[in-house]
Amino acid sequence: MILNIILIVCIPFAGTCLGAAMVFLLKNQISENVQKVLSGFAAGVMVAASVWSLLIPALSESTSKGKWSVLIVAAGFLVGIGFLLLLDVVTPHVHMDNQEEGPSHGLKKTTELLLAVTLHNIPEGMAVGVVCASWLSGSNNISSTAALVLAIGIAIQNFPEGAIVSMPLRAEGMKKSRTFIYGSLSGIVEPIASVLTLLCAQVVVTILPFLQAFAAGAMIYVVVEELVPEMSQGRHTNIGTVTFSLGFVLMMILDVALG
Repeated sequence: MILNIILIVCIPFAGTCLGAAMVFLLKNQISENVQKVLSGFAAGVMVAASVWSLLIPALSESTSKGKWSVLIVAAGFLVGIGFLLLLDVVTPHVHMDNQEEGPSHGLKKTTELLLAVTLHNIPEGMAVGVVCASWLSGSNNISSTAALVLAIGIAIQNFPEGAIVSMPLRAEGMKKSRTFIYGSLSGIVEPIASVLTLLCAQVVVTILPFLQAFAAGAMIYVVVEELVPEMSQGRHTNIGTVTFSLGFVLMMILDVALG
């Protein structure tokens, strides 16, 4: 079981590494339309994962405590959004949908972009950790397959993030090997957040619904604050909408059919 947990926790990080490895295959930066496609798909995956992998199990888990236990889930969701909002304010970073602007905190634009992607990976790591915790606690709503499906879904949407970090660094003249390392390191926070959340949930099992909703709120914040504006900017915004739908449906099918 421990080996399964390690595998599940590391899968999203592997997705980031594979995305960062695109620097060895692509010569130029990712085009605007391709970035819209990837952002829309990632947003769809994250929204579906937030609903089926986190919010629905949280609501099911809390029903045994009475109908007003929904307030626990609601509070967790709002606190998760508030937590990411706080990090968004205090952490110097450039918004992924506005990369053309110069640095606003005295840092290089690529450094702020790296911080932005790292910031976004925190809720995803927490989501994997809390789902694994639910599985270990014997929850009827979460299975090992459900945890694996969530990890794979997050890895899929991490792929473009790894490329979004590494490609601009390469465009600035940095060596490919170094850009790959930086792009990969942007995802290292995920397994760390997963393990910390897992340990926390194991100590206080009763807060699992709150933590599930917390992770969902944090992920939704990233979608609304970053991914949706990125997939909708400029012309041909229907590209992002279509890929959002595809990502949502794919994650929903995986979660329901395999979870």
